[in-house]
Amino acid sequence: MAQISTPAQERSLWDRFIIGLRNIAPIYIVLILLLIGIGTQNPTFLEPAGFLNLLRRAAPLMVLTAGQLFVIVTGGFDLSGGSLMSLTVIGASLLINNDPANTWWAILVLFGIGILVGLLNGVIVSYLNVPSLIATLGMLLALRGAGLYWTGGAPRGYLTDNFRMFGRGWLEPFPVIERFPYAVLVLIVVSAAAIYLFNQTNLGRQLLAVGDNPRASRLAGISVEKLRIIAFVLSAITAVIAGILQGGFGGVNPDAGEGYELQAISAAVLGGAVLLGGRGSMGAAIAGALALEALFTLLNLLGLPKPLRDAVQGLIIIGAVAYAAYRSRRTR
Repeated sequence: MAQISTPAQERSLWDRFIIGLRNIAPIYIVLILLLIGIGTQNPTFLEPAGFLNLLRRAAPLMVLTAGQLFVIVTGGFDLSGGSLMSLTVIGASLLINNDPANTWWAILVLFGIGILVGLLNGVIVSYLNVPSLIATLGMLLALRGAGLYWTGGAPRGYLTDNFRMFGRGWLEPFPVIERFPYAVLVLIVVSAAAIYLFNQTNLGRQLLAVGDNPRASRLAGISVEKLRIIAFVLSAITAVIAGILQGGFGGVNPDAGEGYELQAISAAVLGGAVLLGGRGSMGAAIAGALALEALFTLLNLLGLPKPLRDAVQGLIIIGAVAYAAYRSRRTR
């Protein structure tokens, strides 16, 4: 005999549906609306090849945002990511020295430089009690100056094909869609690793605890200083990966990562991260980076000039921060 749902059961199902909608991060809805807007302006963007191209362009920012979130949830900032991206591109061209055989050890050296930068940022913030905003701003300038000194003021050499394949290469043949970008493959691996670390390990939970209440975390036996150092190292590693992708996509450019650090912070905020720490979602932050790239793409399709695009980005950041503060007050 078929069961007939009662009005109370129907209300219960509807309530659960509404609660489920409320639990969805708003950035996912914003992203869908932006993709629909892009599709109305250029339908080919929503085809598999067009969407993969969007992901390929957004991959450096999405990877950098994943690392930035580890720092933000502890209550800090990493402003050195963009400069580390630029140094990665410059350093790769000089270390490889036009010889493809040098590519792999050069990449290892670049990761070593990135880890060293992350360690320095973390130690300065954790043990010297320098605010992360000041420490990483100083590192930004130091890395920029190091890059100029290393190149003598002008970029030299070029990036070999086996280095650039990470940014512009394709895995082919690929089922159904014929070819698949290496950059998107790297993005998937990095995103999966970041989400796993953030959601499925004690590291992610402890980072959130440190950002929420450092004093209580210390009393609970958590090594606050070590966790902050780990967060900065993870951020630096993702900056090197983002630099490799950006260099592969755009070639040698001393300003390859300029402005990316602010975009990564913006993307994390769009994903619901609280700038004072203690709250954040890795999946939503990465989606925020894609939404930001989708927004830039839509504004380009609409023919808006870059100054206006920057103004729109600033207004979105202010709105996202205000909304996050409003939600935080309501929760409390």
